[in-house]
Amino acid sequence: MSIDLRSGDYDNFLHRLKERIRNAQTQAALAVNRELVMLYWQIGREILTRQQEQGWGAKVISKLAKDLQSAFPEMKGFSRTNLLYMRAFAEAYPDEQLVQQVAGQIPWFHNCMLLDKVKDPEERLWYIQQTIQQGWSRSVLTQRVESELYRRQGAGVLTNFTQMLPQPQSDLAQQFCAILTILTS
Repeated sequence: MSIDLRSGDYDNFLHRLKERIRNAQTQAALAVNRELVMLYWQIGREILTRQQEQGWGAKVISKLAKDLQSAFPEMKGFSRTNLLYMRAFAEAYPDEQLVQQVAGQIPWFHNCMLLDKVKDPEERLWYIQQTIQQGWSRSVLTQRVESELYRRQGAGVLTNFTQMLPQPQSDLAQQFCAILTILTS
């Protein structure tokens, strides 16, 4: 059986294949990103734990960076600076599930920029949510943060968690509320 190249059948077939290929490429890239962000969180968590339990200092992180770069020369991302970002990331997001469901949905350098520029956890989660929903590039996200979009748009969902709950529980309640907002939007 031959395909009549003059009919629209072949063009439609080709168009559908191209869409499926592009969709598969996008899904693969998203899966790789989630795994990379989770790996970086796990490395950061290990560094943070060892620093707290064993008193590791900056020299250990520098040595670790050199050793990881030597062991994985084909991978970028094991610089001393990036290891410090991993540690900061794990400290900012102690809940692994939050990382898997929320922060892992945006690229690593988006997360790094947010760690640098946004200190409030609720505000960071709002920017992550907006990045996921709007598909912001890093430059667009940076512009939105620098223009204080969060503050201009009413600072997200207002709650009384900080007044009604003690510190660790109020932070978890705020994060849970942000996750629910993301999952239900």
